Amino acid sequence: MCSTTDTIGENGSTTSSTTIMMDEKQQEIETQLEHERQQYLMEEQKFIENDSDNDHDHPPSSNVLARWKLKAMEHSQSLSACSIYSFCSISMVLVNKSLTSSYNHLIEGDSGKDLNILLVVFQAVIAVVCVETCKRLGWVEYPNFRWETAKRWIPVNIFFCLMLFTSMVALQYNSVPMVTIFKNIANISTCFGDYYFFGNRPEFLVIVAFGVMLSGAVAASWNDIHVSSWGLMWMCFNCLSTSGYVLYMKFATKAVKLSKFGMVFYNNALCVLFLLPAALFRNEVLLFLQSVALHTPEYFLKNSFAGVVGFFLNFASLQCVAVTGPTTYAIIGSINKVPGVFLGYWLFEDKITEKTWFFIAVSMAGGFLYSYAKLRKGNKNTKK
Repeated sequence: MCSTTDTIGENGSTTSSTTIMMDEKQQEIETQLEHERQQYLMEEQKFIENDSDNDHDHPPSSNVLARWKLKAMEHSQSLSACSIYSFCSISMVLVNKSLTSSYNHLIEGDSGKDLNILLVVFQAVIAVVCVETCKRLGWVEYPNFRWETAKRWIPVNIFFCLMLFTSMVALQYNSVPMVTIFKNIANISTCFGDYYFFGNRPEFLVIVAFGVMLSGAVAASWNDIHVSSWGLMWMCFNCLSTSGYVLYMKFATKAVKLSKFGMVFYNNALCVLFLLPAALFRNEVLLFLQSVALHTPEYFLKNSFAGVVGFFLNFASLQCVAVTGPTTYAIIGSINKVPGVFLGYWLFEDKITEKTWFFIAVSMAGGFLYSYAKLRKGNKNTKK
């Protein structure tokens, strides 16, 4: 339940909201990798020099074995980093879908009740516990809680709370495939806001990608037999709140200097402060206490799992960027939506027509095109 939202990139995502902020942990990772790369280059140079002095029939030297070992280590680190990031990103969506739609019939009282705000609060508490534990273990660093900092961070946190709450409600009323493709639409509103507030004009290929994404999403929702105006409304609110969070973050990070995990701490701590009274006002806490059928190890385990995974998604994104680079990270962010869509369809037995599947594929293709456009722009800026 942390600040990573996948706006092409949950999830954060990510996107400017998952903009990777360099902190001490990431610098340690990069230093270690650079040291290993230097060793690899030295070993390779030694191999070339020895190879030029010996016959081609000479048996492989220990330098060759060292070279293979270093290359295998580098590949294994990249594979594990991408796998962990994908696992956290996909499982976060699937578990929250289960929590928001599979247990509401167990809630005591009138039908139509839900615990969406309380779910956000519970997972935010787990995230605060996780980040504080990591701080005490010396894995991450950020300043202690200060009210002055919290007051300046409140506007960002309001968007953060709205983003998490609307995401929960959107998952409650819509299938995982529909939520997945509509998360891409947040890129459109974010890009429009980036142009309006900061004057950053999108490239032509980005506009084409937006057209493909939007047309595919609209056509898919039009042909989805289970879609409702209520569900579409909450998905649109989620896109707008996600864009608001991303865009306001640009203002806030200039005035408030926080590390990646400092943001995680303040976002989730303030989230509890704001949303717990809202959960009390909506009687969600009382409903939960009265709903004995929810007091099961499975329900608590899923909530705890979502909170822990949401927090460690920050570690996973840092590791993925540090080991593979931003290009691979962006590609993985688009690719991991594919298994998420099919797993969501299979696990929750959603009924989706062939036409809807086709338009979902079209919208996801627009997402891949968007990733390619952003990567191409990044490569051009690097060459300059």
